[in-house]
Amino acid sequence: MNKQLTFLSAVMLMAGLMAATPPGKSGKRLLQPNAPKIPFIDRQNMNLAVKPGDDFYQYANGEWLKKNPVPASKTRWGSFNILNEKSLDAMKSLLEDAAKNTKKGRLYQMVGDFYASGMDSTGIEQKGFDPIKADLARVEQVKSRADLMNEIAYQRAQGSTMFFSLFVAQDRRNVNKNVLQFVQGGTTLPDRDYYLKNDARSQKIREAYRDNLSKMFALIGEEPSRAATSVDAILTLETALANAQMTRVESRDPIKTYNKLTVADFTKQTPGINWANWMPKLGIRGQDTVLVQSPSFYHSMDSLLTATPVEDLKTYMRWNLLKNAAPYLSNAFVNQNFAFNKVLSGQKELTPRWQRSSNLINGSLGELLGQLYVQQYFKPEAKQRILVLIDNLEASFNEHINAVDWMSVDTKKRALTKLTSFKRKIGYPDKWKNYEGVTIRRDDFYGNVVATNKWWYTDNVSRLGKPVDKTEWLMTPQTVNAYYMPVNNEIAFPAAILQFPFFDAEADDAVNYAAIGAVIGHEMTHGFDDQGRQYDADGTLRDWWTKDDATNFKQRADKVKEQYFGFKVLDSLKVNGQLTLGENLADLGGLAIAYDAFKKTSQGQGNADIDGFTPDQRFFLSWAQVWRANTLPESQAQNILTDPHAPEQYRCNGPLTNIDAWYKAFNVQPGEKMYKTPDQRFKVW
Repeated sequence: MNKQLTFLSAVMLMAGLMAATPPGKSGKRLLQPNAPKIPFIDRQNMNLAVKPGDDFYQYANGEWLKKNPVPASKTRWGSFNILNEKSLDAMKSLLEDAAKNTKKGRLYQMVGDFYASGMDSTGIEQKGFDPIKADLARVEQVKSRADLMNEIAYQRAQGSTMFFSLFVAQDRRNVNKNVLQFVQGGTTLPDRDYYLKNDARSQKIREAYRDNLSKMFALIGEEPSRAATSVDAILTLETALANAQMTRVESRDPIKTYNKLTVADFTKQTPGINWANWMPKLGIRGQDTVLVQSPSFYHSMDSLLTATPVEDLKTYMRWNLLKNAAPYLSNAFVNQNFAFNKVLSGQKELTPRWQRSSNLINGSLGELLGQLYVQQYFKPEAKQRILVLIDNLEASFNEHINAVDWMSVDTKKRALTKLTSFKRKIGYPDKWKNYEGVTIRRDDFYGNVVATNKWWYTDNVSRLGKPVDKTEWLMTPQTVNAYYMPVNNEIAFPAAILQFPFFDAEADDAVNYAAIGAVIGHEMTHGFDDQGRQYDADGTLRDWWTKDDATNFKQRADKVKEQYFGFKVLDSLKVNGQLTLGENLADLGGLAIAYDAFKKTSQGQGNADIDGFTPDQRFFLSWAQVWRANTLPESQAQNILTDPHAPEQYRCNGPLTNIDAWYKAFNVQPGEKMYKTPDQRFKVW
């Protein structure tokens, strides 16, 4: 449960993890004395019966995929997930130690007591849903629209978001100023399409949702007749909100979603809400302008608030309180919550309590836990190695920009200025959040969740009128991920991703450049993808392209979009080439840039085999093994609607078909399934 409210126009890799062995005190891979060295490219993971040119993903990973089904408590199992398990194991060790040593200081007390409270299954069970009874009673006291608006404001400050979302973040057109921003929301299902489409999959999920609502209300003692009415009211309201929402593709447009309004004009859009009078109840004062993602959504929401009976709105509020609290209440609520999630994701067993608690603390007090993680598991010399790799990738990208034949000289100059202006964040923050004012109690798990929710909200809105803090991280050090943040023009690589299969100090350059090198190139390319290219060198949303250059870029990006629209995943489901465009451009650019950087190393310029593979073969095999993963079909179907990343096999295979060196390395010939003629291969950067 990540409390970070900052608007993620940051474009990120999908999370996960990987390592064949558990973490040790040094942070290095553990090997038994005299054990044979584990190959970085292992033939036993490959399916050599498959031609590389027919399905490189299966060729490189086929045997691994057969031997590594999705565990019962997961929805996906692959390189990212394995590394995430390693990170969770490290967190568990740190949290258990902190729970035993709370007298060592505030840091230990905070994370240790929070973890102990989450692991206190007996105490949590005894409380049932007592922790939310006072909130439910407050909602029952609502009698009018004015009462309703007051309750929405109160619950927002407690961390329970209803109807819409708001946060404070940088103004995309004035990046040194924080501004209040309003985005659409109000629905429970993962995407608006689940409410609006009538295919069999969507109908099944809606029926399961109705059943879940009924059973959840029964758990708080609601009579069946009232529960049935409650279910109808919630589905009606959420469907109307879904219908008012932008699609995920529309939400990717930084221009369309940038609507700066005076507070007075915003009130004209929503005549039933006087924002100037209401915002102080949200802890917000002195604001004369706001950013609104979708004014039409707020107009529709306001109409719904006016037209919907107060009793139905109260039912919706009770549901939001209940669903937000369910993961932290007694087993009856946790299990029912999971029963519905099983329909959405296909996951067969509930995630172990210790992992749920560890993930919760990572999102709530992550920079306290991160300090312990860095001390024990991060080797400082890794940071220096990554900085060298970034230098090399930047030099390679520089050459790519200079070499493109579709961009004018002036636009190239501005592109190179942006590239050399990238801010770099490696490993962990230079200064840590201390969560001042948060009180954590060992015997109050739900209270701890609310306390951290309140802190995150208060901290976020307190940024109004203060200088933008560009040192802040959007991820904790123990998170297996990376990101590019357009408004800061920054790339960030948390400590936990700087491990094999992404990076290993003992690995050859082919392995490291195709893995962490391609990740670095991926994040750099996000600065020049269909969204990122609209931000200039200082992060401002400002057009720095000539009209012809922008047209040339779009023509090339459209080819990538169409390629991915052609990839079939499940049944009739295909990859959404528009939703995934930014990530696909980043994958293609990142791999191409990393390959050219690799070719400047001594290994890349040579042709010496290692374990029977040439340098170029090892490079592309390393790329492929990063993406190996099995995913449950239910989760894959959800990902097609909600995930801006393509499925793993297409993240692997899609970019390769456009890179000449891959064809040469594996002698890919006409007639093989992945083969494209030279004139069909394309690149943007």
